[in-house]
Amino acid sequence: MSFRIQPAAPARPNRCQLFGPGSRPAIFEKMAASASDVINLDLEDSVAPSDKDSARANIIAAIADVDWGNKTLSVRINGLDTPYWYRDVVDLLEQAGDRLDQIMIPKVGCAGDIYAVDALVTAVEAAKGRRKKISFEVIIESAAGIAHVEEIAASSPRLQAMSLGAADFAASMGMQTTGIGGTQENYYMHREGQKYWSDPWHWAQAAIVAACRTHGVLPVDGPFGDFSDDEGFRAQARRSATLGMVGKWAIHPKQVAIANDVFTPSEEAVSEAREILAAMEEAKAKGEGATVYKGRLVDIASIKQAEVIVRQSEMING
Repeated sequence: MSFRIQPAAPARPNRCQLFGPGSRPAIFEKMAASASDVINLDLEDSVAPSDKDSARANIIAAIADVDWGNKTLSVRINGLDTPYWYRDVVDLLEQAGDRLDQIMIPKVGCAGDIYAVDALVTAVEAAKGRRKKISFEVIIESAAGIAHVEEIAASSPRLQAMSLGAADFAASMGMQTTGIGGTQENYYMHREGQKYWSDPWHWAQAAIVAACRTHGVLPVDGPFGDFSDDEGFRAQARRSATLGMVGKWAIHPKQVAIANDVFTPSEEAVSEAREILAAMEEAKAKGEGATVYKGRLVDIASIKQAEVIVRQSEMING
């Protein structure tokens, strides 16, 4: 282990982030009643330019009027290359109540983007005397974003979560696909007359996980566009969980249950993790640094792996 210890990511459930456009206030109550851990009210891509002002007003009213329970409540502002984002930030922090937890910053390309939003947020908080500090989450959606992913992850103490936005990322990278997440028809290997589809997002997800874990940020998988394909969504969610991501977006309510299921450790996994910890405690009592569990070697590294599963389970259930 390095002399500089990795900071822990925020200890909060983040299995599913349910998105809804600010221009559709009729769905806000249903979103609040859902089983998602995080609610993302959107001012960006899902809202037409002509509806930006009314969507912002809808969200400001709903932050106070809707019972969001214990969910993390976040608003996705418009990109820094638009004329809308500064008004999103100012109006949210000047007019919305303290129930707002987080701002999502889209299309982040470098640490300077976070600095700009942080400076504005800090000024408004000071001017309005807001006691609750707003946290940030960001979306990596460009070649610049993935190239600068570590500096972005280290950019601000406000930063709590980072996601991969597959659609804009694909466009920025010049990828020949119109799919949003999941395997792609032409991204395959061929052997002995058979096609084998691999994951074109894997490397970017792994880069995000590494940057996030280095700097104490939650890595989250982004959207899966084909909400008619439940098994495709589940497969990508499982790949993301295996890589170390803590959750996934839902762009349709039916995706919430799948995400929660995948990113909640199973009873079997938690039981096995506890058994590994017990086996290692017994080995340590004998002065041994390793032991055998169900026919495989377990050691100090196994303790760390098992503790991840147990902590995750306890946090969700707690």
